[in-house]
Amino acid sequence: MISENITYKEAIRSNTATRLSIENTPSDLVLQNMKTIAEKVFQPLRNWVDGPIRINSFFRCEDLNTAIGGSKRSQHCRGQAMDLDDVHGHATNAEMFKYIKNNLDFDQLIWEFGNDKNPDWIHVSYVDSERNRNRCLKALKSNGKTKYELI
Repeated sequence: MISENITYKEAIRSNTATRLSIENTPSDLVLQNMKTIAEKVFQPLRNWVDGPIRINSFFRCEDLNTAIGGSKRSQHCRGQAMDLDDVHGHATNAEMFKYIKNNLDFDQLIWEFGNDKNPDWIHVSYVDSERNRNRCLKALKSNGKTKYELI
């Protein structure tokens, strides 16, 4: 278990990794980072939501990150980021975004696409209490490329 509500299997799950036979296994250091973000961000959010939250993406090894076109500096590769999505109806993505922004320590919190009322999903990262930037961004498409603006 990564945390009370995240299994190891869920944390490394990737349809792309399965399809491409990519071994998506974190190192011990990365596993510790995964446990830290789960403890500091996911579990408090999960307790507030009082129901399941879908993890779209958590850990990505370098090969998997390359295969999906992820950023070369992706915090997912270090086990420090999660993409979350309300598919269970306990809290909207916008409500989860606002809860994290107003109540939790984080490095980056990204409103991923969607519209002004609700993102398609949220990205949250956590480094440590001393280096977290508490930076909020909004992801937008511009000329086919993803751009980020501070919010």
